[in-house]
Amino acid sequence: FAGGKRLRPILAIATTESLGRDIKDVMPVACCLEFIHTYSLIHDDLPAMDNDDLRRGKPTNHKVFGDAMAILTGDALLTIAFEIITKDRQYIKKIGADTLLTVIYEISKAAGYDGMIAGQVVDLENEGKEIDSFTLDFMHKHKTGALITAAIRTGAIISKASKKDLEILTEYGQKIGILYQIVDDILDITGDSKSLGKPVGSDLKNKKSTYPSYYGLDKAKTLAENQAYEAIKTIEDYSGDKTFFVEFVKFILNRHY
Repeated sequence: FAGGKRLRPILAIATTESLGRDIKDVMPVACCLEFIHTYSLIHDDLPAMDNDDLRRGKPTNHKVFGDAMAILTGDALLTIAFEIITKDRQYIKKIGADTLLTVIYEISKAAGYDGMIAGQVVDLENEGKEIDSFTLDFMHKHKTGALITAAIRTGAIISKASKKDLEILTEYGQKIGILYQIVDDILDITGDSKSLGKPVGSDLKNKKSTYPSYYGLDKAKTLAENQAYEAIKTIEDYSGDKTFFVEFVKFILNRHY
């Protein structure tokens, strides 16, 4: 109940809806994705990580409840995320055990050592260091892009998407993951704490490698525009309803929070 844009669950729901499936069928998966995202934010804000005091317009979890409880809260959210998908036998029967196993694999891989955690490790290890563009892209494809792509893929898997549509949606997810991060990095410089609900300038404070720090602010803005164009182009051959996906790119590119 701490606010947030709910982008990952929205992506899972919108993908399901675009393929004509009842959105109720993906709702447990959508909740799972948001739990995992929220756990990652709570841990990311800890003093041993980014040491931030504000998140979603409120004091961060560890500031209110202490470091130990924040760690346990993140652990609990990560665990209950998978519990919520598997606890209802009727839901498992309706979706199919094999399909849900695939979904669990997709999400756990995206959230784990080969996904989000890999990106966070690279981020922490390179604080204060100069990195190349490959490392910068790797970091954000994993730290931000992996769970965003998984959200879209799981909605598609629940909806029995064709192989071609799944490939298109995967590429789209990867592109908007990078787009989201570029814009996020820009907003850390140009935004304000009230609108964003989190501190601005924290990347600079923590000596993070970002798109503006690597390319410069103007070039980063151009990169974002190019990435948005590529994302919209990617979705052109999608057999489902494309409306949401096109508008979502515009939302990310022009967001102020």
